[in-house]
Amino acid sequence: MAHAAGKNVREGINRKTLMLFAGRSFPALAEEIAAELGVTTTPTDIYEFANGEIFVRYKESVRGSDAFVIQSMTEPINTWIMETLIMIDALKRGSARRITVVIPFYPYARQDKKHRGREPISARLIADLIKTAGADRILTVDLHTAQIQGFFDGPVDHLFAMDVLARYIESRYAGQSITVVAPDSGRVRVAERWTDRLGGAPLAFIHKTRDPSRPNQVVAHRVVGEVERRTCLIVDDIIDTGGTICSAAEVLLQAGAADVIVAATHAVLSDPAPERLTASKISEVVVTNTLPIRPEAKLDKLTVLSIAPLLARAISEVFEDGSVTTLFGGLS
Repeated sequence: MAHAAGKNVREGINRKTLMLFAGRSFPALAEEIAAELGVTTTPTDIYEFANGEIFVRYKESVRGSDAFVIQSMTEPINTWIMETLIMIDALKRGSARRITVVIPFYPYARQDKKHRGREPISARLIADLIKTAGADRILTVDLHTAQIQGFFDGPVDHLFAMDVLARYIESRYAGQSITVVAPDSGRVRVAERWTDRLGGAPLAFIHKTRDPSRPNQVVAHRVVGEVERRTCLIVDDIIDTGGTICSAAEVLLQAGAADVIVAATHAVLSDPAPERLTASKISEVVVTNTLPIRPEAKLDKLTVLSIAPLLARAISEVFEDGSVTTLFGGLS
């Protein structure tokens, strides 16, 4: 009897429970992920005191769980960062076995290095904060630069939205002569992966300059590559104010492109992006829902694809101690 009781105790210790915890930034995405996994998000009390301090309490036991905190870092981004840290701390103090932070859009990713003296490396600071709060693992989509993975002292599952976007492009623009365009030299490597994914489509890029002292200010120059009378697909990870892609589209059309479309993972769409995109001659902008789309940014030419199935598959692999890399043919 004692042996049987001991065996039951060990089985209870070894049994894992997957639990999802949704932050307040984009609950619709968390619910979509939960539906894909066939589970529900854990009921949680989250509110702010009069002075803005955030309070978190989970309504169910999290002891021994494999916990996944889902938070999309949209505006007000600093509020959601702090909320995520508090959610992690609550899980750690509630004795969760493992804590994975699912951040579809990694905050401060564009501050990944020092351009000049006396500047921070904020992307590293975010990783340090997440680790200090108690997270064991990060799961994110299309980091601005791959080196950010090395900022976190633990596993980072770097997912790619390219297949989600490419399947739509292949279906929507079947039979058209497509040239993949990198909006700047820094995106050429990503664009090369797109050319392979689209069966060897030609590659072009925009030669441009950027003033490091003036954020979001871009000056486009000339096109390098074959674009005349072709459908040009600009690929990027982030659309923020829209300056980069709109100026690139103008240069492409001046160079003889028949049409310009855009595929990007993260639709930040800060002002004046909606106005710029509406006024531009870009025919379609295809993005994923790593971030919620503000009502004023839901343009007719904007197509939003769900990233939830990909995130759900990755969460399942992490929970089952499988391989996230196999989701991308070894690219992760």
